[in-house]
Amino acid sequence: MEANHMTPRYIYVMFVFLLSSLSHASTIVKNLPGFHGDLPCTIETGYIGVGADDEVQFFYYFVESERDPSRDPLIYYLTGGPGTTALYPFLFQIGPLSINYDNSTWEKLTLELNPYSWSKAANVLFVDLPAGTGFSYGTTYEATKSSDSISAQQGYEFLIKWLEENPRFLNNSLYIAGTSYMGIVVPVVTLEVYKGNERGDQPQLNVKGYAISSPLTDKFSDFNSRFEFAHRAALISDDIYKSAKNNCGGNYIYNAVENTECARSLQRFEECTSRINEANILDPLCDEDSQDPVCGEVGDKYLKYYGNDKEVQKALGVREGTIEEFVKTNQSIHYLINKEDQDCYSYDIFSTIIYHKSLVSRNCQALILSADHDFTFPYVGVEQWITSLNLPLESPWNPWFVNNQVAGYRLKYARNGYSLTYATVKGAGHSIALYKPRETWVILDEWLASNSYLSDS
Repeated sequence: MEANHMTPRYIYVMFVFLLSSLSHASTIVKNLPGFHGDLPCTIETGYIGVGADDEVQFFYYFVESERDPSRDPLIYYLTGGPGTTALYPFLFQIGPLSINYDNSTWEKLTLELNPYSWSKAANVLFVDLPAGTGFSYGTTYEATKSSDSISAQQGYEFLIKWLEENPRFLNNSLYIAGTSYMGIVVPVVTLEVYKGNERGDQPQLNVKGYAISSPLTDKFSDFNSRFEFAHRAALISDDIYKSAKNNCGGNYIYNAVENTECARSLQRFEECTSRINEANILDPLCDEDSQDPVCGEVGDKYLKYYGNDKEVQKALGVREGTIEEFVKTNQSIHYLINKEDQDCYSYDIFSTIIYHKSLVSRNCQALILSADHDFTFPYVGVEQWITSLNLPLESPWNPWFVNNQVAGYRLKYARNGYSLTYATVKGAGHSIALYKPRETWVILDEWLASNSYLSDS
């Protein structure tokens, strides 16, 4: 392909480079710029190729459990967006390291240990998915194209190949996990793992279930639920609510142009919510000078400098010359409401409720987390699709606690070998582990421990 046809985020690697470089070599990361001394936990990075001739090269970060790697679960974690790098949850949310903001600048980060790393309870495998995300890339123009369904299939293929190369984790309990837009991908990957086992595919994976936080599940109902949430949260008045309820027929997104009464009602809704922070309705809108780590723009700036640092890339084992610029989120892939398909990505899965319903018939444990102040994908929509699964209630709505304080509320549904635990996290915003790291870790650890008990009984 001629150079003037190359898109900025994608590098198409020459055949000679392929022959010399595309082995599945991994790197044990002993030191990272910004962290003083040797890393106290085992971190491995590397590439796994999928597709014909391994033309898609996925970059991963693997963190061994700090407790008992041989027995603790393996969590396969997918980051939202799509197009957001795994380095973001690795450094900002659930990884073994976090940023010491008091001693950091945009250009020079200082890292410290994260006391609420998920690696304190499990082995965690992060991946930059799809191609064009983080350090992952395609070796041909066609390999850079993806979609929801392709991401799910390639995510499954990546997992199989990684476990083939790391067979010592084949017996560990496996959970597929993710956040935000990965609510579209995680259930598909999880179901494919179960179906692979049922087909007799090798290797057989010891899958136990899946966990998703702040999930996008249905591209109508989740966005549509913002209207109901806004009323519950007192962002709109009773009269605005009643007007839209009467005029819009329950559809607050896609309405006929000629329905002028509905349009007027929704205009008032938009006026009241347009200056609300979608990630957390209690937070101010972020501006370009913000230093607050919960602002996505802050993560963009920190990771722009850190991920493009040649010493950082060398420490991580990134292949030189495979990406032009590292960014936190590839905006050409990233999804927004009503966004149409792109040349590089097709949003071809509208809803994953049917996949959740298929998983109900499996021996499967699910954990769904919602932040109670998230306006992006409100808890209202999450509760609606969970209710549609028609599962018997095992444990009613009750508070759960951290340090004798209410951390949120949860309930549990169960049928035969399937269970679904649904929990809210009090005071949290969209990136739950960023807002409430301790609470997120506590509920995950409790859920994994309860599933371990069930598996052993």
